[in-house]
Amino acid sequence: MPQDAASAAATSSPLVSVCIPAYLAEADIAEAIRSVLAQTLDDFELVIVDNHSPDRTASIVEAFTDPRIRFFRNATNIGPEGNWNRCLAEARGRYFKLLPHDDLLHPDCLRRQVEVLESDAEQSIALVFSARTIINAAGKAQTTRRYPGRRSGRIAGMQVIRQCMRYGTHLLGEPGVVLMRRALAARVGTFNRENFFVIDLDYWYRLLLHGDAWYLDDALASFRVSRTQWSVAIGSRQSREFSRFIKHVSARPEYRLGMLDAVRGHGMAKVNNILRLLFYRFVLDDVRGAPRRSRSIPP
Repeated sequence: MPQDAASAAATSSPLVSVCIPAYLAEADIAEAIRSVLAQTLDDFELVIVDNHSPDRTASIVEAFTDPRIRFFRNATNIGPEGNWNRCLAEARGRYFKLLPHDDLLHPDCLRRQVEVLESDAEQSIALVFSARTIINAAGKAQTTRRYPGRRSGRIAGMQVIRQCMRYGTHLLGEPGVVLMRRALAARVGTFNRENFFVIDLDYWYRLLLHGDAWYLDDALASFRVSRTQWSVAIGSRQSREFSRFIKHVSARPEYRLGMLDAVRGHGMAKVNNILRLLFYRFVLDDVRGAPRRSRSIPP
């Protein structure tokens, strides 16, 4: 049965908290769980928070008996932002990873990323991220996305922020590719849905105000694209949402962005949206059979 906060009290802290915010997850969550349990680093907890799904999500999760799993079910639906923030609140590990319920981790993901942060004695690295494989609803690999023009290594935090703006897109990647220190997350605060389409990028930006990024050029996670995914569902609105985010960030002096960064970002956001929609058409048309329920569209 789902735990309550009292019964979940820890006697020791795991090294990593992998947290899955789940909603309408019955099609994919078992595969996501198995990808976490298959990690070559075993000092972790897997926190799953079901956002009051009306499907079989809870019963699928409860069929797993691994003691590292902690399962919670919200009494009511608290929205995606609320569920992500509950994951933050329930995490006990030194390091924190948010894994959407339909995405997957490579078996070496935690080990490789933890090694980077553990070797950073000065704690000058705000987050570590990696390349990722894009898969369709059936789990078939479509392509690999990497940080442009870089091999594995350190990238200055402000450089990442500026490059994302100038490219007009999310260069770091989806939540499953990022690992951060939970102590830094506590300083940065909670996820903010003001710019929901880039709620994760907004958080990565806030982290990068406190340090650099470390990039691993191997694909250590898989990001699933499906018809009911939020970013697919909003379609052509993506460029408008990203442009709104550019205006939000440009108005903040701590990000030190210039007018040319913003102008180029607005233009590239429109170009990227066209390319993204063409890619979605290719990926989604490649899937046969009935569409799967996937990542939650905010209720």
